Amino acid sequence: MGSSKIVARFDLWYHPAMAERFAAEPGLELLTLPLAGEDPLAQLSRAHAYQISSAKDELPRRWFADAALLRDCPRLLCVSTNGAGYDTVDVPACTGAGVLVVNQAGANAQAVAEHTLGLMLGLTKRIVETDRLLRSGRVASREDLMGQELAGRVLGLVGIGHIGRRVAGIAAAFGMTVLATDPNLPPGEIRRRGAEPVAFDALLARADVVSLHCPRGPSTLGLMDGAAFARMRPGALFVSTARGGIHDEAALESALRSGHLGGAGLDVWEVEPPPADHPLLGLRNVVATFHTAGVTGEARRNMALSAAGQVIAALRGDRPPHMVNPEAWPAFLERRARILGA
Repeated sequence: MGSSKIVARFDLWYHPAMAERFAAEPGLELLTLPLAGEDPLAQLSRAHAYQISSAKDELPRRWFADAALLRDCPRLLCVSTNGAGYDTVDVPACTGAGVLVVNQAGANAQAVAEHTLGLMLGLTKRIVETDRLLRSGRVASREDLMGQELAGRVLGLVGIGHIGRRVAGIAAAFGMTVLATDPNLPPGEIRRRGAEPVAFDALLARADVVSLHCPRGPSTLGLMDGAAFARMRPGALFVSTARGGIHDEAALESALRSGHLGGAGLDVWEVEPPPADHPLLGLRNVVATFHTAGVTGEARRNMALSAAGQVIAALRGDRPPHMVNPEAWPAFLERRARILGA
């Protein structure tokens, strides 16, 4: 298959729908490369598209799509992430090399939105705490585990994209008032997505629950630091299903231990999974998962089909719907014509 369009991925878990979709495309070859054992660079360097994990702690840094890898893979035209995030991709380096980057924005949005509400319910109804105490035989009375209702509470969303807008809809059904801040959207669009537009500081001051749904990047790294947690309402809850590094874990621990915050629901960590002795895992008012919010059968299938469809479209010369660097499109087309002879 010397004239095939070649897609490479490492042997991490992917929904079988991806391979099935690629297999149905004439003239396309899928290479699944081993992370362990023989150096896979010789095979990866043949690829026209690289299907890459979005999880920074799942993939060795040697195989991140950065400038060094691009130099080793001169035929590479497209990098497709396996989720909405692209922590494993140096987007400016790809743009400079004429390599198109696509992500699967929205493909797991329903799963993550449901998980977000699950963390909120786990905290307010003290579900995890009750389960632990019940199994240990240390429950004295039901009133010792008295929780709260979400109805009538104020939810503050930091970001109201594919996931945030779904969280807003579910929260409204619970009887919550929803606020949102999003620098990428005008106030009218935020209202259309089901939230009252407010500034970041106003959101922190008013919300009973602050939930992060923004991407990780230079403008959001460390966004939730000690000062931000201090501006939140006493007893408020903090939830994140976004990305590790957006909140300062040490500052969050301090805010929880001091009693200023009432609890935290965390799906994302600076290191994933977090070590068993992580200080936040020792707090009874922390409900913890590790980047599993979007890991459902439905979401993984959606992402697999979205990724395969976008790679196939790009290699055909058709514009895929979720380009992270659309400014690279003209250079990508020129390189595609030269490399594929199309």
